[in-house]
Amino acid sequence: MKKVSLSALILIILLTGCGSSNNGELTGVLGRKNFFEPEPFEMTFIPAGNFMMGPSDQDAPFAMNSMPKSVTVNAFWMDQTEITNNKYRQFVYYVRDSILRTKLGNEGIADREYFMVDADGNVIEPNVINWEEKIDPEEETTKTTIEEMFYPPEERFNGKKQVDVRKLNYSYFWVDYQQAAKSRYVYDYANNTGKYEGQVTNLDGTRTDVKDRSSFIKHNIINVYPDTLCWVRDFTYSFNDPQATLYFWHPSFDDYPVVGVSWVQATAFSNWRTNYMNTALRKKGVADVQEYRLPLETEWEYAARGGLDLSMYPWGGPYTRNYKGCFYANFKPLRGNYIDDGNVYTGKVGSYEPNEYGLYDMSGNVAEWTRGAYHPSAYIFQHDLEPNYEYNATPQDPPVMKRKVIRGGSWKDIAYFLQTGSRDYEYQDSTKPFVGFRNVRSYIGVN
Repeated sequence: MKKVSLSALILIILLTGCGSSNNGELTGVLGRKNFFEPEPFEMTFIPAGNFMMGPSDQDAPFAMNSMPKSVTVNAFWMDQTEITNNKYRQFVYYVRDSILRTKLGNEGIADREYFMVDADGNVIEPNVINWEEKIDPEEETTKTTIEEMFYPPEERFNGKKQVDVRKLNYSYFWVDYQQAAKSRYVYDYANNTGKYEGQVTNLDGTRTDVKDRSSFIKHNIINVYPDTLCWVRDFTYSFNDPQATLYFWHPSFDDYPVVGVSWVQATAFSNWRTNYMNTALRKKGVADVQEYRLPLETEWEYAARGGLDLSMYPWGGPYTRNYKGCFYANFKPLRGNYIDDGNVYTGKVGSYEPNEYGLYDMSGNVAEWTRGAYHPSAYIFQHDLEPNYEYNATPQDPPVMKRKVIRGGSWKDIAYFLQTGSRDYEYQDSTKPFVGFRNVRSYIGVN
C-alpha cells in the first residue's frame, strides 16, 4: 500500500473543496478570514444610540429650521479634530505628484516605469501610477515636464517659480446610489434584461437615457487647492491680507484647520482618503473599510453632544465660560471683541477641552461641512433612523438647490451658532475663511 504524504492530502482536500465533506448542513463559505476593523489614526469611535435631535433652547432668531425629534444613529468613527492645513496639504501634494508622474509616464522615458507593468513588461490598462519609480530631475525630458507644472514666466511674482495651482485637478469616480436605487431601474432577471426606463441626470445638468450600470458611475474632476483669497473677499474694509498670503502654506499654521475649501473639494478629499487607505490595506491582504465621508447632519449633532442629551453646547452646560471665567471655545464672545477667548482668527485644533466623546472644537474655531443638503423643513420629512437629506446639485441648478448644511459655528460667530442644535448653510461651490470639515467612517461590526 502506497503512503500518501500530508502535503498531498491537504492538496486533495483543497481541490475537492467542501464537496468532500458534504453532509447536507449549512457551513457557509469556507476559507474566509475573520475581519477586525483597523482603528483609524486620530479618530474617535462614536457608539450607536438614540438622542433628541434639535434645539435645546428657544429659537432666538426665529429661524424655524429645526424641531425636536427622536432619532437613532448607527456607530461610526469621527476625526478628533477638524482637518488641518498639513493634512489637507498631503492631498494637494498627492494630486501634484500624480499629475507629474502621469505626464512623465506618457512621455515614455527610457528605463523609467512610471506606470505599473505586468509580468511581460506591458503597461497595465488603465494606467496605474508606479510610486516606487524615482524621478531624476536632471533628465532633460523630466526638466521640461517639471517646468510645465509652474506658472508661466509672465505670471510669476519677482521671478519666483511656483506650482500653477490651476493645474492641481483631482479626477475620481463615484456611484450615484440615489438615482440607481429608483424602482424604474430594477434589473429584469426573468428576461435577463435591464429595466431601464427613463433618464439619468448627469453632473453637468444634462439628461441622458439610462443604458446600463455605467449610467450611474459619475466622473468628477475637481481643483483641490484652497481658495486663499477668501480671507480678503469675505471681509469688506478689513485688512486680512496676511492670512491670505500665509495661512495655508506657512509651517506656523500646519496645525490650524484648513479653510477656503468648498463642499465639493471636501467631498473629493474624502474620496481620495478612502482610496489612499484601502490601497494600503489591500497590499497587506486586508479587506476594504467603509468610505471616508462628510458626516450626516444627524451624526454631527449626535457626536457634538457627546452623549449628553439635551445639552446646549458640547461641554454640557448652558454657559460659554467655565467657573474661572475662561471661554470654552473660539468664537466671537463680545461685541467687536474677538480676542477675549484667546484667538483673533482660527486657533490650533485641539486648543480647548474635548467633549465626552473626545472630540475637539465641535463648537467654534471653524464651522464644518456636513453631507446633507439644506432644507428648512428637513426635520419634518426625514426618517427617524439615520436621517439624511441629499441632493446632488448641478451647475445649472438655482442657488437654493446648492445649499449644504454647516454646523458648529466659527471664530467669527456669536454663541447661538455654537449650540449643538443650531443649523446654518453655505453653498456647495462657495469657499469661506470660517468653514472647514472633518471626516467620518461608518463602523463595520457589532455596535
